Amino acid sequence: MSTNETKDLRIRSHVISEGANRVPNRAMLRATGFTDEDFQKPMIGVASTWSEVTPCNMHIKELAEEAKRGAVEAGGAPMIFNTITVSDGISMGHEGMHYSLPSREVIADSIETVIGAERLDAYVAIGGCDKNMPGCMIAIGRTDVPAVFVYGGTIRPGKLDGKDIDIVSAFEGVGQYNQGTIDREGLHEIECHACPGAGSCGGMYTANTMSSAIEALGMSLPGSSSNPAETKEKLADCREAGAAAVELLRKGIYPKDIMTKEAFENAITVVMALGGSTNAILHLLAMAHSVDVDLTMDDFERVRERVPHIADLKPSGRFVMQDLYEAGGVPAVMKVLLEQGLLHGDCLTVTGKTIKENLAEAEPLRAGQEVIRPFDKPFRKTGPLVVLEGNLAPEGAVAKVSGLKVNQLTGPARVFDSEEAATAAILSDQIKVGDVVIIRYEGPKGGPGMPEMLSITGMLVGKGLGEKVALLTDGRFSGGSHGLVIGHIAPEAQVGGPIALVEDGDQVTIDSVKRELSVALSPEELSRRRSAWQERPLPVRRGVLHKYSKLVSSASKGAVTD
Repeated sequence: MSTNETKDLRIRSHVISEGANRVPNRAMLRATGFTDEDFQKPMIGVASTWSEVTPCNMHIKELAEEAKRGAVEAGGAPMIFNTITVSDGISMGHEGMHYSLPSREVIADSIETVIGAERLDAYVAIGGCDKNMPGCMIAIGRTDVPAVFVYGGTIRPGKLDGKDIDIVSAFEGVGQYNQGTIDREGLHEIECHACPGAGSCGGMYTANTMSSAIEALGMSLPGSSSNPAETKEKLADCREAGAAAVELLRKGIYPKDIMTKEAFENAITVVMALGGSTNAILHLLAMAHSVDVDLTMDDFERVRERVPHIADLKPSGRFVMQDLYEAGGVPAVMKVLLEQGLLHGDCLTVTGKTIKENLAEAEPLRAGQEVIRPFDKPFRKTGPLVVLEGNLAPEGAVAKVSGLKVNQLTGPARVFDSEEAATAAILSDQIKVGDVVIIRYEGPKGGPGMPEMLSITGMLVGKGLGEKVALLTDGRFSGGSHGLVIGHIAPEAQVGGPIALVEDGDQVTIDSVKRELSVALSPEELSRRRSAWQERPLPVRRGVLHKYSKLVSSASKGAVTD
């Protein structure tokens, strides 16, 4: 690579690497190891989410070093910087969960801040736990310099008594223990075997859903979303991503060239086919907002109606991401979807090639695999993430119906103004078959932070009530949740949405076929209750959660803060 060619790649860093007046700036970089030669190269960032607070991210330091090597080999001058992560699994079920969704914004803001302040020319972002993926991608959209995302990879399944288990087994084990179907020793055995090493939660939960969506979007390298954490393929993903970031810079390919409306439709298609997490709707809306793409809840419903659910993946199925990797990975699934005319094959990707060109090089699904069903034998003829509407959710709500035998329920509301109160009622057997449990004031503003309810759903499933009780909230559900659960109800209770007006005993109807979520109240009665409703003060008065509550939008808009 010639010096003149390399200089042309310094689209931002030239303000540091050129001129006598930038001697102080360069002096500081020399302390980090920069040389005269390095100042003639593009400066490539490696945004690392390495941390020891969660298995999802504990191996990412090594992955960041690999990305750095790849950038060096491609002619860049790379530097690693860190952002935060929190563990959804560890923060679940207590006050810590209020910080989970806000961490998405902290990650995005911190990466944007470093890229902007340091005038980096391109970067690789590496994420592990759930909010890392959209956080990194929102930053990539905002900064609009050439960038590649790499997923840290899925964890191996745990083993207990010859069976695969995972973190959701632990949450459901709590319900089984409370019900008396396992003893304390059995519960402890689950605790000790659920998470055997590095990597993100193993089913088609939020982390694996978002990594798959980002690959379909075109922003990560083919196969990288399904390559497990502790494999040589994952190290190669990172090294190749470092080189790809420099190559994107050379070709002048920017995130907005890749993250188009059609690319987001590809991402939604893959999420529906795989039976992904409801959180994908929230995060893809926010990612689209970062690049000014007009994506709405209606787009998800439009794509859902034409895409079958074909993956037998947890939480509702049998297999985990490691099994999908062994069956051929996300590229093999996308190859099938392209053949069926369900993907926009002309969308550009971070390889510099189109989706169609990338998939022409991909291997098909392996013969005899059972993870992905044939198109003529889907689990559902339409996608499993259903947008519900009605007088209880004028802006919409989201249900995941994969694996459900029940698609309609009408029952009396059991209303709780916090997850803690609902938990106490469930554990003390106050919730009965046919009840509609409503947990409100858990939305983006009212939670704050739209906390996930995996602990609650795990208890219900463990007690055998997974499809016998409906659970509604203006908060969220984990990608590991399953059962008759409806989240993201908007407008939320904190701003006076109809969910704030429901009272114990009101008859509530959930119908996933008609896409209905309603309460049997007349417009006049709803108006009367609204007149009597009083807005609550924001739940937190200082700090990051207060700022988040003040800024955050409705879940129907992606819960964005800008």
